[in-house]
Amino acid sequence: MHTTLHSTAGATAQPALDFALLAGAAAWQQLSPAIRKRFATGHGNVTYQGSLQLQASVIGRVFGAIASVFGSPLAARRKHPVPATVKVLSDGLGGVIWERHLGQAGQADSQCVRSTKRLGPGGGLDECTDGGLSMRLEVCVEEGALVFYSHHYFLLLGRWRLRVPSLLTPGTCRVEHRDEGPGCFRFTLDMKHPLWGHTFHQTGVFHDPKES
Repeated sequence: MHTTLHSTAGATAQPALDFALLAGAAAWQQLSPAIRKRFATGHGNVTYQGSLQLQASVIGRVFGAIASVFGSPLAARRKHPVPATVKVLSDGLGGVIWERHLGQAGQADSQCVRSTKRLGPGGGLDECTDGGLSMRLEVCVEEGALVFYSHHYFLLLGRWRLRVPSLLTPGTCRVEHRDEGPGCFRFTLDMKHPLWGHTFHQTGVFHDPKES
């Protein structure tokens, strides 16, 4: 197992993310109209309100502390669900920013985690943190839910992509977006390490903004 370096283009504008194309036309039609709307190409900026239950194993918390140096969006363990606000907005370069505010603003344990989904080399989907820790993602539809799987992790260092061996990561990441009824959806994140098992689990229900 070894790391490899690959060159990548700088921060230039890319075609807008097309999740329907990434998932496949037939699979995309299996999603509810609400999910297709939330992930539609060119969707306007939006804010979702909800709460999250956050869990991490001992090993997960170790990985989280190390990854925080590189801007990892992994949240610390909490005993109870915390209020959460998720802002989704364009990065102006064809990508989409997910900015998650956890806890009450101004409190000592509040946290802001931020990542950007954008097209990477070869037209695949990358999710990158501001600190450079990133994942190559695969997009699929499972039982009516939109699901993202991590294929591998890498550090984005300017024009270079440094691939990270799987044993040095928190594990394979699975993120699910599933409708929970009119105007709301459930977000669930799971990470499973090849040696240490489940390292992170996050889940919570969020609400669409009311249309005026």
